[in-house]
Parts: sequence; structure tokens; C-alpha cells
Amino acid sequence: MPFNDDAAKAASYAMYQADIQIRVRYAETDQMGYVYHGNYAAYFEVARTEAFRQLGIRYKTLEAEGVGMPVGELQTRFRRPARYDDLLTIRVMLREVPEGSRVKFEYEIRNEADELLTEGYTLMVFVSTATGRPVPIPGSVRERLAPYFAADEDGSPLGLVLAAPPDAPAPAAFGK
Repeated sequence: MPFNDDAAKAASYAMYQADIQIRVRYAETDQMGYVYHGNYAAYFEVARTEAFRQLGIRYKTLEAEGVGMPVGELQTRFRRPARYDDLLTIRVMLREVPEGSRVKFEYEIRNEADELLTEGYTLMVFVSTATGRPVPIPGSVRERLAPYFAADEDGSPLGLVLAAPPDAPAPAAFGK
């Protein structure tokens, strides 16, 4: 089910967006019949992975090239509960130009009645799988995202892409 007009207007400001649907399984609910809060990070991951897949970007390929994408930040705001057998539409949005080694994914989760249930974001960091250190956004990713961002005055579709400073701390889970 497409989002209502107000949501569509708000989302029209997104540089890139994709809608992914997930049906809530019984095992994902708690004793109250609500989706257990810990499952939302997994829903975000599924939506983010599928949005990248739609763009022709595969995590498996990035990993084979020695690049990982750990979560640097996660925020979730729960507005209404999702329940067993709800068909959820997760809208993934890239509203900001990815810079340096980071990309911010924003999410809205709605039910079949188009009620906003949950919103949040993840800040992903591109890192070398060998060192755990931040690396610039791979060229293949920049190329796939470029059509969704307006060109700057220099004609660069993603603007200035800065490499992470050499002394930038690695995400804790990837430090070696």
C-alpha cells in the first residue's frame, strides 16, 4: 500500500527512497502480541540491504572487495506497535549526501492502514575488513547513488568525498 499524500510529500524531499515490505511473523512478537523492540534493527537491516540490492549494490560484493559496513549509530522511535501478521512497509531514505566513510539511512515503518508505527535511522561506516579502519565510500557505491543527488557547482554528483582521517577511531566491534 502506498503511503498517504502527506507522507509522500515529506518523502519527496528524499534524495533516494525505496519501499520494502515485511510480514510480521509470530516468533517476532512478545507476550503482549507486539513486535519485540529488538526486531526493529533487523527490519532496518533487511530494508537497507534490499534497497542497496535494488540499486545494484551487494553487501557480499563489498565484503569480497574488503569493505564492511558496521552500524556506527542506531536510533529508533516507536509510535505505535506492530502486531503479528501485519504487513509492514519500510521506507528507506537517503536524504543526505553520503560523505567520507559514512552514509545515513532513515526509515519509516507503516502498517497496511498507512499508520506510522516506527521511525529511525542508522549511520553506517565503510571500513576495511582487514584493519577495521574507516575507508572512503567505494567508487561503485558512489556511482550507483550519484543519479539520486543533484550535482554541485563543480559538477560532482555526490559533492566532495573526503577520506576518513588516518587517526579516526575504528568502530569498537571492528578494531584489531
